[in-house]
Amino acid sequence: MDHSARSFEELVAEADSVPVEGWDFSWLDGRATEERPPWGYQRLLGERLRGARAALDLQTGGGEVLAGATDTFPPTMAATESWPPNLAKAKARLHLRGALVVHTPDERALPFADAAFDLVSSRHPATVHFDEIARVLRPGGSYFAQHVGPATSLELTEYFLGPWPTSGADRHPDVESAEARAAGLDIVDLRTARLRMEFTDIGAVVYFLRKVLWTVPDFSVTTHLDRLRELDAQIRRDGLFLAHSTRHLIEARKR
Repeated sequence: MDHSARSFEELVAEADSVPVEGWDFSWLDGRATEERPPWGYQRLLGERLRGARAALDLQTGGGEVLAGATDTFPPTMAATESWPPNLAKAKARLHLRGALVVHTPDERALPFADAAFDLVSSRHPATVHFDEIARVLRPGGSYFAQHVGPATSLELTEYFLGPWPTSGADRHPDVESAEARAAGLDIVDLRTARLRMEFTDIGAVVYFLRKVLWTVPDFSVTTHLDRLRELDAQIRRDGLFLAHSTRHLIEARKR
């Protein structure tokens, strides 16, 4: 569908009203694209899950990535999620497969015993507490995750908020690797990628900013209406708005 024929008001009203719970971005099909990292996180996660006895997936969202990683979960499979709409989706998706889904605020201690798991995983966690990850891992157990790196979507952030020089500095893989080692984890794999993000209509931008809340904190159509109109004109002129994401794959083993 050619969304360029639709008015600014139509595109924005639609994107501002559709549900954004879960971690499924299929609404953006034909409207935005994001290049994928070369390593294939979900496939690699599946390999590790099939070799685990007890696994924990942190900040699982709606459970989409975990559910699609493998047909066979370990005998003990747990997941955490903090946002109630995502929690409901995760429970509906994962309970039938024997996984326990626990409501856990991202900033709280994990509600599991010491050395309970031989695999802890996470895809795009909002916060990472390596001390807690290390605590719930058994000796020799692994943390396997794909993290959002520094300066992700920085072009969008700065379009609406102006210069943002420290965007995601705490997410740099060198910083996180040091934190992991300090918690008693040894880095066994670390890969990085910088990836293209293309938005081809203003509705895609609005939807993305509503869903990925930290890109433009406190974003709303009303508050940012003037900049949205300017961005709409830019996209219609240039054909797209180009941004970039960064990702890193990290695997760390407990000593």
